[in-house]
Amino acid sequence: MNNLDASNTLESVWAQMLAGERYDALYPGLIKKLEDTREKIWAFNGLRPSAVEERKTILKELLGTCHDDIHINQPFRCDFGSNIHIGKCFFANFNLTILDEAEVRIGDNVFIGPNVSIYTACHPLDAVERDKGVEWAEPVMVGNSVWIGGNAVILPGVTIGNNVVIGAGSVVTRDIPDNVVVAGNPAVIKKRL
Repeated sequence: MNNLDASNTLESVWAQMLAGERYDALYPGLIKKLEDTREKIWAFNGLRPSAVEERKTILKELLGTCHDDIHINQPFRCDFGSNIHIGKCFFANFNLTILDEAEVRIGDNVFIGPNVSIYTACHPLDAVERDKGVEWAEPVMVGNSVWIGGNAVILPGVTIGNNVVIGAGSVVTRDIPDNVVVAGNPAVIKKRL
């Protein structure tokens, strides 16, 4: 792959990224989209806590899907926003970070503690490839009625089932079935619900 391929367009690079293919993360059109998102995030994070409706308006413009009952405490960070789809009755505490190079789909009634990170971006182990800006992305899916404890990290490609509790500080490296409590690094099942 030549990440400086002159035939690339924003549409083709974006399609490669969403398809999970290797793509040029340094493509100027993607950098511009990241900058545009950061402007919206800066506006969101700069609003007064009492500006509830203004924050919701920005989130509805920024995110791929969300509902009126969304609440995200400031600060919040994401890469593109448009690849994030959030169900009903969503709450996220301070410092939620979502790297949404692939889709992140979050179900209904999901509660997220402070300092949680959800990653879809992947980088080559080979330094030469990595230095060229080669990346790929793997989607993350979170089911309904999930509680993610503070400082948890969800890695690329993970699917979390329904009615799951993820313990604080956990690193989720693989899929989690329905109706369990997981914790640890890497997160493992501690209890069935």
